[in-house]
Amino acid sequence: MLPSIKEIERRRKRLGLSQKKLARMVDISQSMIAKIERGRINPSYLKTKAIFDLLESLERKTEMKAKDIFHDKVVGVEKEDLISKATGIMHETGYSQLPVFDKSQIVGSISERTITDRIIKGEDPSELSKLLVKAIMDEALPCVDEETPVVVLSTLLQYNQAIIIMNRGEIKGIITKADLLKVIQAK
Repeated sequence: MLPSIKEIERRRKRLGLSQKKLARMVDISQSMIAKIERGRINPSYLKTKAIFDLLESLERKTEMKAKDIFHDKVVGVEKEDLISKATGIMHETGYSQLPVFDKSQIVGSISERTITDRIIKGEDPSELSKLLVKAIMDEALPCVDEETPVVVLSTLLQYNQAIIIMNRGEIKGIITKADLLKVIQAK
């Protein structure tokens, strides 16, 4: 089912297209676009579909992606590191979660929440600090490629502390909830 005809003008303007340019791109006259937007004519299904297909294609091209907002410096810890090292890195960097590595492979994650939950439940902080990260680490953070749209990233960030950006098996960066603010700044 196609969106309402009234959407054409709003989406065209959001893309910064003139009526003339849109008309040229879908191979109809500028006056027909004007009449459609004013509600003076009801275009055929095929013309309407052609307009919406083009607008959607252009929106996808201008949509922000992971590559537009990720940090290329990924700070993490090894699974054999002590919890005290992980908390030290968190304190130094201000990050509340870190990926956990086994050499160059991501095998888990460690977060302030995981550590503080154990302290709140009565675990001795000095004993906790001596544990290896692998003893209490959480699941690995999700991995996506650089072309992943922000709408997908925002959904993943509802359930995860961060997202790792990969390209051909190589870690390129990381995205956290705070990075979504870049989307607002870019508008």
